[in-house]
Amino acid sequence: MTKKKQVTVRQVRSGICQIESVKATLRGLGLGRIGRTRTLEDTAAVRGMIAKVNHLVEVKE
Repeated sequence: MTKKKQVTVRQVRSGICQIESVKATLRGLGLGRIGRTRTLEDTAAVRGMIAKVNHLVEVKE
């Protein structure tokens, strides 16, 4: 059995002055407050979401 890769995402900036699609992407990642951290599977969909909000989050492999 292979172990699935994971990526840890932490929100470091606020999403208040962002457009609605960026706010929705943050919610989709399970974020929403500064300092909140989520560990997610490293899939293409998650990587795309991270790329959209990369100015608000910090990624740790």
